[in-house]
Amino acid sequence: MKGSLAVIGGLLVASAVLRIGGDAGQAFARESAPTPALAESVTDQPQGCTSEADIAPILDALNQREERIKKRETDMRTRMQALSVAETEIDRKMAALIQAEEMLRSTLSVADSAAEEDLTRLTDVYATMKPRQAAALFEEMDPQFAAGFLGRMRPESAAAIMAGLTPKAAYTISVMLAGRNADVPKE
Repeated sequence: MKGSLAVIGGLLVASAVLRIGGDAGQAFARESAPTPALAESVTDQPQGCTSEADIAPILDALNQREERIKKRETDMRTRMQALSVAETEIDRKMAALIQAEEMLRSTLSVADSAAEEDLTRLTDVYATMKPRQAAALFEEMDPQFAAGFLGRMRPESAAAIMAGLTPKAAYTISVMLAGRNADVPKE
């Protein structure tokens, strides 16, 4: 391995020496002053490719590039305007959606409170009825439905109605009342 590193290092040094030697000749040529006839001929002729035929392809390429850039800028402006319009429309629709959601919440709140008022009123009606008449109605009700009303009544009114029910109906409603909150988390 040391031998191959030495060979590579030697090649690099040889390459550097050749480059320095080759460039030194050009440097010495530049240092020497041109002859007066050569100096006049050199200064009379323009340096590089300055004829219009030589520059035309470059100018055409630059003009084409400038046109492409202008087109891209125009396209970007158009897209930005479209995005701005879309963003404005989205904001407008979001505001309308928020307003509709608030109206729906308000409507649901009114409906919930109206339903609650109806249940309270009906519970009060059953509680103020004669227990025997209310018991006859509760016998015909679905046990879960009847348990809901009895659970909302004062205990004295509910007890008077339960006393008028058949033992089977009273037992079923009692089980419903006892099990209503059984599934509620305790922690």
